[in-house]
Amino acid sequence: MGNTVSCCVSPESSPKLPSRQPAERLEEFTSTEVSDDNTGPYLQHISDREVPDELALESNPSDHARASTIFLSKSQTDVRDKRKSNHINHLNRVSPGPPLKKYSSCSTIFIDDSTVSQPNLKSTIKCVTLAIYYHIKNRDSDRSLDIFDEKLHPLSKEPVPDDYAYVDPEHKLIYRFVRTLFSAAQLTAECAIVTLVYLERLLTYAELDICPANWKRIVLGAILLASKVWDDQAVWNVDYCQILKDITVEDMNEMERQFLELLQFNINVPASVYAKYYFDLRQLADDNNLNFPLEPLDNQRAQKLEAISRLCEDKYKDLSKAAMRRSISVDNLIGMRHSNAVLS
Repeated sequence: MGNTVSCCVSPESSPKLPSRQPAERLEEFTSTEVSDDNTGPYLQHISDREVPDELALESNPSDHARASTIFLSKSQTDVRDKRKSNHINHLNRVSPGPPLKKYSSCSTIFIDDSTVSQPNLKSTIKCVTLAIYYHIKNRDSDRSLDIFDEKLHPLSKEPVPDDYAYVDPEHKLIYRFVRTLFSAAQLTAECAIVTLVYLERLLTYAELDICPANWKRIVLGAILLASKVWDDQAVWNVDYCQILKDITVEDMNEMERQFLELLQFNINVPASVYAKYYFDLRQLADDNNLNFPLEPLDNQRAQKLEAISRLCEDKYKDLSKAAMRRSISVDNLIGMRHSNAVLS
C-alpha cells in the first residue's frame, strides 16, 4: 500500500541470483585484464575519450548557471591587490578606509530597492561597465574582427587617435558611453544585465577579446541585441543612428547580423543565468565599494511594500487552493469535516 514494497513473488518471476563473494569478483576482474599479446579486450583510457558537446558547453557562464562568470574571475586579481593595499594603509594609518555603511536602527530603517526582478538602473550600469573595464584591463590577448574595429568602422567623424588600440579606457569613459545610450533609448536595468550576458557569450563563442580597439562597437552590438530581445518596445537601428549621429543604418545592420552569427543565433538567457549574473554583479560592487544605494523607509514606501506583500499573499493563497483541489496531503486533513460512515 502506498510506497511500500510488497514481499510477494509470483511463481513466474525469475529466481534471485546468489550473491558472489569478493574473491569471485576479484577473480572475474583479473580474468578480463588486457594481456601482453593484445589478444584480450581493449578498454579506452579516459584521457583518450572525446568530451561530449554538452559537457564542453558547461564551462560557458552565459549558458550554464553552474559556471562562474568571466568578469568576476578577471576582477579577483585587482580585488586582492586592493585588499592588500588597504591592509597596509590601515597598518600605517595612512588611509581612513572604506566609507561607512548605513545600518538600520530603532528609529530608522534602511532598505535596498534593487532586487533581481527590479534592479537599480544607475547602480547596475555602474557594475556592468566595471565588469567591461576588467574585461579590457585583464584580457589575455587582442583577438578581434574587422566589423568591431573602431578604426575601420568609426562611430563619429572625429579622427581616431593613433594609439586608440593601445590605451585602455577608464571606467568613467565606459560608464559615460553606456549611460548615454541607456538614457537616450530609455532602456531598463535588466537590459544592462542581458547586455553583459551577450558580451561574454560573444567572447566565448567567437574566441575574441574585448580591447581598446573594439570595446565600443562590441558593447553597442550587445546593447542593440539585448534591447530587442528583452524590452517589449524595442529600439530600432535607426534610433541608435539618431543617438550616434555619424553612424549609418547599413553599418548597424551589418554589425547586428555578424553579432548574431557569432552567437550562433543563441539569444536565450535562462532565468538561472540571469540571476547568477545579477548576484555576481552585486559581489563585484561589494568588492569595489560600489554599494547599492540604501534609502530610509518612509510612510509612502512602507505602504507600497505592504500592498506588494498582500498581493503576493493573495497570489500564493490562490495557488495553494488550486493545489488542494488536485491533491490533499495528510498534513492538511486536520480540521476537515468528514461524514459519518454507515455500516450495514
